[in-house]
Amino acid sequence: MCGIVGYIGNKKAENILLDGLTKLEYRGYDSAGLTVLEKENFKTIKNKGRVKALAEITEQENLQGTIGIAHTRWATHGKPSSVNSHPHNDNTNTFSVVHNGIIENYEEIRKFLTERNYQFLSQTDTEVIPNLIHYYFSQEKERTKQSLLKAVNKTCHHLKGSYAIGVLSTHFPDLMIVVRKDSPLVIGKGEGENFISSDIPAYLSFTRNFYLLKDKEFAIISKENIEFYDNDLTPIHKEIVKIDWDATSAEKNGYEDFMLKEIYEQPTAIRETIGKHLSLGNPCKFDELNFTQEFLRQIHKIYIVACGTAMHAGLTAKTMLENICEIPTEVDIASEFRYRDPLIGKDTLCIFITQSGETADTIAALKLAKEKGATTLSISNVEGSSITRESDYVTYTHAGPEIAVASTKAYTSQITLLSILVIYFAEILDKNQDLLEDLKKSILELPSKTEQLLSDVTEIKDFSEEVFEKKDVFFLGRGLDYNTAVEGSLKLKEISYIHSEAFYAGELKHGPIALVENDTLVVSIVTVPKLLEKSISNVQEVITRGAQTLMITDKNLEHSNFSKIIKIPQTNQYLSPILAIVPLQLLAYYISKQKGLDVDKPRNLAKSVTVE
Repeated sequence: MCGIVGYIGNKKAENILLDGLTKLEYRGYDSAGLTVLEKENFKTIKNKGRVKALAEITEQENLQGTIGIAHTRWATHGKPSSVNSHPHNDNTNTFSVVHNGIIENYEEIRKFLTERNYQFLSQTDTEVIPNLIHYYFSQEKERTKQSLLKAVNKTCHHLKGSYAIGVLSTHFPDLMIVVRKDSPLVIGKGEGENFISSDIPAYLSFTRNFYLLKDKEFAIISKENIEFYDNDLTPIHKEIVKIDWDATSAEKNGYEDFMLKEIYEQPTAIRETIGKHLSLGNPCKFDELNFTQEFLRQIHKIYIVACGTAMHAGLTAKTMLENICEIPTEVDIASEFRYRDPLIGKDTLCIFITQSGETADTIAALKLAKEKGATTLSISNVEGSSITRESDYVTYTHAGPEIAVASTKAYTSQITLLSILVIYFAEILDKNQDLLEDLKKSILELPSKTEQLLSDVTEIKDFSEEVFEKKDVFFLGRGLDYNTAVEGSLKLKEISYIHSEAFYAGELKHGPIALVENDTLVVSIVTVPKLLEKSISNVQEVITRGAQTLMITDKNLEHSNFSKIIKIPQTNQYLSPILAIVPLQLLAYYISKQKGLDVDKPRNLAKSVTVE
C-alpha cells in the first residue's frame, strides 16, 4: 500500500519519478503527487487518480529540477483528494515529505503543533511530519545537514506507528533524508545519482545495487554519497545488496497485462524455485536451514501463518506436513493469529509466508511468535525484505517480481517450495521414505506439465465468454481440492468483482445448497483419488438444482450432464493444487477482460499490505 520514490542526480527528476511511480502502481493507490526542487523553491503537484493523470499535469509545468520525491497514496486518514495526496509540505514550504504507514498519535501531535500556531490543510496523519520537522529544525542553532538529520530524528522519536519517510528541504537543495520503521524502503545506488523506493522493481532499469534499511535507520543521500545512521545518530556501515532480478521482469514484454504474463511465467518460476534444493536420488538441500533430527523431533506443533493467497498455499502444506511428516499443523490468518494469544512455545515451529516480505500483519505475527519462544521460519520472494531480517530462518521462492495485484506465480512457487520443505523434514525425521522419491519426481515434472497446461487455453477462454455476466459463482472441493477452491474463488472476486464463495463440497447439504438456483455457476475441483466418487456426487446435487458446472479434474470423466470439464495433467495428489489452479487463474483473467476491467490493478486492493 502506498508507494514512495525519490531521485537525486544530474537528470531531470520529473520523468524518473513518474517512471518509478508507474512501476509501483501494483501497490494500490487512489491519488498521486510529486515534489521537485525548482531552483530554490518546491514545485509540488498532486492529483486524485492515476499516475497517468499526474503525468499529464506535470508535462505542462516543464520542470527542470534534478532532485525530487513522489508518492502514490492509498487513503487511510482522509478521503482520496488532491489536498490529502502526498507529498505534504510544512507551513513555510521549506520541508516536503512523503510517507508510507500510519501515525497513530497524529492527533496528539497536531494539537501540539496547533498550539504553536501551525496550520493544517489536509485530513491526513502525514501532514504533522513536515511541520514537526520544521519545529525541531527551527530550534537548532546552526543550519547544517546534521541539524536537519537531528530534526528528522527528533520527529521520529515523537511518532508512534509505522513509517517510511523521504524528506526534502529548500535549505539543502543537494540532499534528501530517509528513515523507515515497519514500512519498506530501499535505496538504489547509481553512478552520480541515487534513488529511493518502497520496492525494488521501481528502479531495476537504473540500478541493481540496493541498500536495504532496517527499522529506525536513517540515511543522508546526495547524488554522490549515502551516509547511514542508527537511531542514536551513530554512523553505521551498510553493504550493498546486488539484485539479480531481470529488469525486464517489471515490464509486460508484449503481454497485454502483467497478470497474464505472470501466469505464463509459472513454469520458469517453479523451475527456479526448485533450483538446487531437489534432485533424484539425493537428500533435499536447504543450506540456509541446517535443521537436525534432534531439533525437528522436539517440534510438537507447526503453525503456518500468512494472509490471502499465501495462506491458501499454507493449507496445502498443512496436509503434507501432517500426512508425510506426521507433525500436527495449523494454518492461521496473520491478522487473527496475533490477537488470539496462540498457545505456542519452544516446541513450536512457526512458518510465515509472504510474497513481498513486507505484509504488516504477518511481520507482527512473527514478532509475537518470537516473544513466546517459538522458532520462526519465513518464506519470501524478496531478499532482504523486513520479515527476512526478523526471522530465525529464511528460505526464498524465486518467482521474480510479481507486479499484478492478484498473485499467480508467487502462489504456485510457494506451494512448490513448501512441498520440497516437507520432503526435507521427512528425510531428516526418517518418515514415509517410500513416498518421497515419487514426490520428488513429480515436483521435477511440474514445470513441463504447467507448460503443457498453458500451451492451449482456448477451452477456458471460450468458457469465460459464456459466463462473464454471472452475478454469483460457487467453488467446491474436498480435501486438497478445497484449497484450490478457496484460491480460485479469491482470484475471481479480486479481479472480476463477481461475488464468489468456496465451500467444502461435503458441507453443501448443511446450508450452502440453498443458494444454488437455476443457471448458478458452480466450479468443482476433483483430483483427490479417495474422494472422487463423493465429489462427483456433490456435483450431481447442484446439477439437479439447475446449476451450470465447470469441473477441473485430472481424471477421465465422461458425464454428459457436466457443462464443462477442463482436464489437467496428472501428478502426485499432493501437488495437484499447483496444476489445478492454473485454469482458474485464466478463468478469472478472461472473465475480467470480458468485463473490460483493469486486471492488474483491481479497485480498493494493494499488492503489498504494509498497514493493518
